[in-house]
Amino acid sequence: MVVGIRRAGEGDREDVVRLLDEAFMQDPVSSWVFPGEEHRLRMHAGLMEAFFDLALAEGFVDVTEDGAAAALWWSVPAGVPEGEEDGPALLREAVEPANERVELIGRLTDSVHPTDRAHQYLHLIAVRPGRQGEGLGTALVDAVLERCDREGHHAYLEASNARSRDLYARLGFVFMGTTLDLPDGPRMWPMWREPRGVAGGISG
Repeated sequence: MVVGIRRAGEGDREDVVRLLDEAFMQDPVSSWVFPGEEHRLRMHAGLMEAFFDLALAEGFVDVTEDGAAAALWWSVPAGVPEGEEDGPALLREAVEPANERVELIGRLTDSVHPTDRAHQYLHLIAVRPGRQGEGLGTALVDAVLERCDREGHHAYLEASNARSRDLYARLGFVFMGTTLDLPDGPRMWPMWREPRGVAGGISG
């Protein structure tokens, strides 16, 4: 099946945020950040909107032509930028200042994020419930990975469940060896992908 993909922009904000909110409402990590369902229903979309803004600022957002799936990527340079603003704290302030988990999830993922090589970071990928299993998510990821292979770029992500971990493994991502276990919460799997044809990699 050929899946049409386009680059999203500011005009897609409402539709993409709605898709992310719907797709991740019951995700283990979202449920950890916002443990109560009523609380999550009120606050979750704000976090997804903040993530959309970050992707536009730090990378790009790809969507399928029919709007049923979207992927948020960050283009991450090598090294730790000097004088960088405190992103996790700013995220908490923007989304929900009283919720320390909004900040903590950023700090924990930052702590395991590779810094030695530039890479494309797949931050989030969402497929509309009812459209899963059609290959839309794989098509979105493949489109970027093909470009990474052509241009010699690395890629990175954190899988938030065992099913997605296994899917990403089939796309060439390798578990880095150490899980990220959220306090009293779910497990995440940091995964790294070398461009095809390039030997080596990162091991945990």
